[in-house]
Amino acid sequence: MRNCANWSSAEMSGAPSTKLQLLHVVRRYGPVGGMERYVWELTLQLHKLGHQVTVICERCHAEKPEGITVIELGEIVQRPRWLAAIRFDRRLVHWLVAHPQPDNSLIHSHERISSHDLTTFHSPPFATVFEKPWWKKVSLRVVMQLFLERRELCKARSIIPNSYLIKQQLAHYYPEFDYKLTEPIMPGVTAEALRKPHEIPLDGGVIGFVGKEWKRKGLLMAIAIVKQLQLARPNLQFVIVGPDAKDVQYLFADWQNGYVLKGWLDHADYTEFDVLLHPAKAEPYGMAISEAMAAKVPVVISDVCGSAVHVTPSAGQVISLHAPLNEWKNAIERQLTRTEPVPQFERRWRKVAQEYEMRWRALENIRSRPGEGEFGLNKISLTV
Repeated sequence: MRNCANWSSAEMSGAPSTKLQLLHVVRRYGPVGGMERYVWELTLQLHKLGHQVTVICERCHAEKPEGITVIELGEIVQRPRWLAAIRFDRRLVHWLVAHPQPDNSLIHSHERISSHDLTTFHSPPFATVFEKPWWKKVSLRVVMQLFLERRELCKARSIIPNSYLIKQQLAHYYPEFDYKLTEPIMPGVTAEALRKPHEIPLDGGVIGFVGKEWKRKGLLMAIAIVKQLQLARPNLQFVIVGPDAKDVQYLFADWQNGYVLKGWLDHADYTEFDVLLHPAKAEPYGMAISEAMAAKVPVVISDVCGSAVHVTPSAGQVISLHAPLNEWKNAIERQLTRTEPVPQFERRWRKVAQEYEMRWRALENIRSRPGEGEFGLNKISLTV
């Protein structure tokens, strides 16, 4: 099998323009999380492009889109996660056996399943656990998660990471599957409102932080950086969106004012920020970053964010995660005092769907060649 990153120009053109029959697998269907929104927006655009789209999920968390067939298999107890993944996979396999798909259909997974043609990796591989102390690796949970991850990669004909960071990690931990890795297909973004340019008071401004998984996304470091800034800007406000207030209130025990805990919001209002601060410890992509840039908000982020590739000097600054606090403080100060306009970042979901079209058509071309192996339903196994 060829490396899917080296397709011919004819394959990459997307011709011929025949309809594809696509079956997407995601446990939660709807705009209820980063990965889930990716699948939701992708399938909507694929339908608009004229393809036949079916989604198999545990439950649809939004009104079912017109023209897209949504199959709900029923919700599963979510813990332990590895067991929930196995149970969902078994339900999926039984459904596929009971509902044979056309030979030209492609099964696209966004989960840890065993019957698929290609898979999109939305998060770092679980194999990063090998970097942790030995006592964190001795458990049934670790064994099963590694098994499910390897099975997913082994069964897939093509592996699509959603950032260069994830691609690098997959190539590092699973070099035997490197030939299956394609170029990343990063998420699209939709700007709901744009920040209006305005003069920021020399003693104030608004720093924004967005992220429910606040430890991984660097809230502790962000607090330390903002404290340094407030020494010279006493009226600077720090707005935190994502974590429940009760979970992080203790971090501000020594603050009298200067911060707002907004909790989780379906849509953060980036237009109220003068700068987005995102000093994440590990961030496969970072939708908050691209969403802020789409709203014309400058960003200051760590160099371990997948979306760092989009941050140009005119859009903000990327700082080493290990840089001293003073370097972070100075970077934010430069954004607060900038006079040049902030460009708008654009990446439409239609473009994302078109990039997938090219991957799927290349996969169809490979499948049509004798001796290239079996796909989809031919690979189904009722065993774990």
